[in-house]
Amino acid sequence: MSSEVRSLEPKALWENFADLNAVPRPSKKEERVIQFILDFGHKLGLETIKDEVGNVIIKKPATPGLENRQTVAMQSHLDMVHQKNNDTAFDFDTQGIDMYVDGDWVKARGTTLGADNGIGVATIMAILASKDIPHPAIEALFTIDEETGMTGALGLKGGLLEASILLNLDTEDDRELTIGCAGGVDVTATGKYEQEATPAAMAGYKLTVKGLTGGHSGMDIILGRANANKLMNRLLHHAARQFDVRLGSIDGGGLRNAIPRESTAILAVSEKDKAAFEKYVADQHTILAQEYKTTDPNLQVQVEVAEAPAQVATQAFTSTFFRAIYATPNGIYRMSPKIQGLVQTSNNVARVELKDGAYKILCLTRSAVDSEKMDLAAAIQSALELAGAEVTLSGSYPGWTPNPDASIIKLMSDLYRSKFNSEPDVNACHAGLECGIIGANYPGMEMISFGPNIRGAHSPDEKVQISSVQKYWDYLLETLQRIPVK
Repeated sequence: MSSEVRSLEPKALWENFADLNAVPRPSKKEERVIQFILDFGHKLGLETIKDEVGNVIIKKPATPGLENRQTVAMQSHLDMVHQKNNDTAFDFDTQGIDMYVDGDWVKARGTTLGADNGIGVATIMAILASKDIPHPAIEALFTIDEETGMTGALGLKGGLLEASILLNLDTEDDRELTIGCAGGVDVTATGKYEQEATPAAMAGYKLTVKGLTGGHSGMDIILGRANANKLMNRLLHHAARQFDVRLGSIDGGGLRNAIPRESTAILAVSEKDKAAFEKYVADQHTILAQEYKTTDPNLQVQVEVAEAPAQVATQAFTSTFFRAIYATPNGIYRMSPKIQGLVQTSNNVARVELKDGAYKILCLTRSAVDSEKMDLAAAIQSALELAGAEVTLSGSYPGWTPNPDASIIKLMSDLYRSKFNSEPDVNACHAGLECGIIGANYPGMEMISFGPNIRGAHSPDEKVQISSVQKYWDYLLETLQRIPVK
């Protein structure tokens, strides 16, 4: 891990970020990072609590002179998205993130960086450890499993916090003050399929879609980037209608909240169709590269000779499967009629896996309107059930309804104007923030989300801007000094 990162300013924040990134912290496997934060709080001699689901709360009294101010909850999530490039050798379960400085940015070598939401966690740690930063009473809330279900926020009970204001440090543009967000629901389709021996006189092929830009399936869905699962299905669906193609397996995408960047299929193709099939793939590569040259300039479609699979799916099932995925919506479903430029409802076809007689399709459906979210999920469920899949909807969480009249929003908007001589972008976002869930158990709490410039979250291109972190840090420190009296 680069010592350059530890020497950046504000040093207290970057030191804590480097310490945090040395701890493996995938969603659903947060035991080590939970203990890391518990040890941190105990070493400071602060009241430190772990709740029933694994969230950690650390409480720090106000500094002298600010005892009469409202208590502030500062909140970030401990887990991070684990994604890496195919050619990167890295074990997320045992290795710390390999960071480096590139000009004004901190990046990771071939993996996600963990700035989402590690910069927020490190910020709170720096405030808790400080001896010279003025602040009101602080309740630091470190939640778990934000990235794959928000189960930490969902499991947070009322009564643990006394704060009347919550600062969520999970926004990725330093011009933005986020005051609302989308909710989400997981759609999972599973099923079995009949296999048969691969017919004679068939050649094996490995078909790969890769090099896509990917990104955050909420924040980046508006950018129209290619989805590897949908592109692979498009290629296979039309190939199967022109040639004698049999399907051995598909392995595409990964986490629900990441736009899929890669997909691989193992196929058997009739010897008589080999030349035509290879030309078809080459032609489709040209077409797709042209379609997505703006959003996915490194898109590649490759076909290479491989060992033919011993067994393949029946042609009847294969046709039904391809049509079902074709019918599954992906991308923007509806834009907000109230807020210009805001995606209201979307779906990400995140994972398609088919092998050895079983298949799984994972989607994440998001919306700022709960009824519309469930309506789109029902449409997806219907399409996949028509193909014979067993479909479940799970992990539903609410959106966060904006309250533009909240005093913390006015305070931070006015401060932004005075410090930076420009207007903040006060908005709602299409990502899932934990504020809506936390607000369900703390209905009187005013909430706002902000943070530094982070680009490429949920992908190996993730990076955080050093100068923006400095701007965000100074803004936060002045905000804490201006918190109103009780």
